[in-house]
Amino acid sequence: MHLIRAFRPLRLRAFHTTPLSHLATLQQTPPPQPLSVAERHATGILRTDWTKQEVQDIYDSPLMELLFNAAKVHRLHFNPREVQQCTLLSIKTGGCTEDCAYCPQSSKYSTNVKASKLLQEDTVLAAAKKAKEAGSSRFCMGAAWRDLHGRKTNFNTILNYVKEIRSMGMEVCCTLGMLTPTQAQQLKEAGLTAYNHNLDTSREYYPKIITTRSYDERLETIANVRDAGISVCSGGIIGLGEKAEDRVGMLWTLATMVEHPESVPVNALLAVEGTPLGKQEPVQIWEMVRMIATARIVMPTSMIRLSAGRVRFSQPEQALCFMAGANSIFTGDKLLTTPNNAYTDDQKMFDVLGLVPKQANHRQGSDKFLDVGEAPKVEAKKGELFIEG
Repeated sequence: MHLIRAFRPLRLRAFHTTPLSHLATLQQTPPPQPLSVAERHATGILRTDWTKQEVQDIYDSPLMELLFNAAKVHRLHFNPREVQQCTLLSIKTGGCTEDCAYCPQSSKYSTNVKASKLLQEDTVLAAAKKAKEAGSSRFCMGAAWRDLHGRKTNFNTILNYVKEIRSMGMEVCCTLGMLTPTQAQQLKEAGLTAYNHNLDTSREYYPKIITTRSYDERLETIANVRDAGISVCSGGIIGLGEKAEDRVGMLWTLATMVEHPESVPVNALLAVEGTPLGKQEPVQIWEMVRMIATARIVMPTSMIRLSAGRVRFSQPEQALCFMAGANSIFTGDKLLTTPNNAYTDDQKMFDVLGLVPKQANHRQGSDKFLDVGEAPKVEAKKGELFIEG
């Protein structure tokens, strides 16, 4: 009893001698911080009504904020551990009549790339089989042509390549220059999964890189591909001497298309001696991360492909790109005519980072409803969230 009486007054004295202002301070919580632009737009909602200023503001966000919020969006639509392995084969190299300032395959420049004819069927199919055995689920074929005009025999041969490779269970992609609606439909009927036709850069900067084909001609081919029910693969290249607003302009054009491209390759220029851009400084990893993260936020359901230039980036640097939302790489010793990461190095990287190969997805283009019957085409509206199945 005496212990209790002695203890209570001590508690009361301790309580009453604590200033009320001090107690109020202890109970205060820090005021909420305003959302960053990247966080405000990192909803994962599929939109095609982005303003160029919105994309610019996302791109200009503090890098760590941008990276974190892009990673959140990526996880809304994809398994973050899955990365698709693709193989790109040049089936017709060099001799191109275009004047793309970055390309060693242009006949207008003196480079170490020599013109060759279309590869034979056994060579192409053997390469596709080898790629599948090495873990690739997408096989891409590139031909150095402006378009297919006057190439009926070669085009028919390529249609056969598409049929044979699709029968292997792989996604099949081609990049053959400009396409007419009829040619796009023929590729679709042959089983083509996707068609690559990059914008390369912004509309404003484009004339400084290419003069033999207009920006609108590129957009027309993309429209022909989409109308044929083929999945669109379209992205661009950074490091061409462009400004940040040109990178934003390219992303804005892609993100405001009627449908976002299923696939958005982000390439870092690999400067080749003999081309007009042969002396360009290499792209830094932070530029690549910023580009990938912005693309992920504004095109949340697209495959973002870490493409050319990856050979310059270390394993930790590539890991940052995957965190930012990239979920596809090209494997094999070459990307058309430029160097690429060795297959064994990529396997080591997958093991270290805990990545797993993403399987082929044939639910693309107008094929997406084939296993459940035809379904009407539904356009996503602002405020709707689409989750990839």
